[in-house]
Amino acid sequence: MGAPLAEFTHGNVHLLGSSLAGEETFIVAPELNVAFDVGRAQRELLGVDHVFLSHGHMDHAAGIAYYFSQRMFIDTPPGHLYAPVGLVEPIRDLLRLWAQIDGHEPPAHIHPVEAGVDVQLRRDMVVRPFAVNHPCRRQDRSTIDALGFSVIEVRQKIFEEYAQLTGPQIVELKRQGVQITRRVEIPLVAYTGDTAAGDFLELPYVRGAKVLLLECTFVEPDHMDRARAGAHLHVRDLGAIIPRLENEKILLIHLSRRTPLATAKAMLRRELSASDLERVSFFMEHRRRRRPAIAEPGESPE
Repeated sequence: MGAPLAEFTHGNVHLLGSSLAGEETFIVAPELNVAFDVGRAQRELLGVDHVFLSHGHMDHAAGIAYYFSQRMFIDTPPGHLYAPVGLVEPIRDLLRLWAQIDGHEPPAHIHPVEAGVDVQLRRDMVVRPFAVNHPCRRQDRSTIDALGFSVIEVRQKIFEEYAQLTGPQIVELKRQGVQITRRVEIPLVAYTGDTAAGDFLELPYVRGAKVLLLECTFVEPDHMDRARAGAHLHVRDLGAIIPRLENEKILLIHLSRRTPLATAKAMLRRELSASDLERVSFFMEHRRRRRPAIAEPGESPE
């Protein structure tokens, strides 16, 4: 049985997924054809073509091979996984090893990504990786820095001085090589993955995204040391962070199962002002409503 799912919609941003520290984290934006992290590759992930992996910890990455295998099984073209540079070859090794177990290596597109280098998914949309504060130690004692991601809508807006021109006049200016538009970026959703506080929270496409998925793993007063040791956020960090952010909605992810959601919400209320609380919630508060089963003729619904 999969982990419980949450579903959240704000304007044109629709998110679906699950996030519990140490168990599973994946977030799908179906209409954008984008997902953040893999979790255990629940079926809601399989229809998404572009998956952005923040780091290699098991609760975020365990389902990589299953994601590609299931897409092959349902006769869907290979998906695209975008991962920090240092994880690309280990992921390819993982798929080769699974082929020795399973008998088939699923087709897969694995792409290295770096902070600040846009991934162009559509003419009007890019995903911009950014460095977060969550170094992941490898067995050889080296580290791979984790990444966050921002999905950005890109528009071309005409300069004010040309706004009243007719179509033929605009065509003529373009023929002359006159620049009549400017690029406008609209950050739709930003995802931090696991992280402690850092300068990335000042990036305009993070702090200004319509929806920010921000980790908050620990809330218990005696868990501050755990938060610092694991490079995670504690609820007590949020009082200094949230007021600086301009996001319309902020969803807290990666809460430890050690803490009941009701307790976490109570702790959050102690740290934030009433105005900030209006735009902040835990992602897993928004439990997906189960859709009633459709009965076959002559049968009763379950």
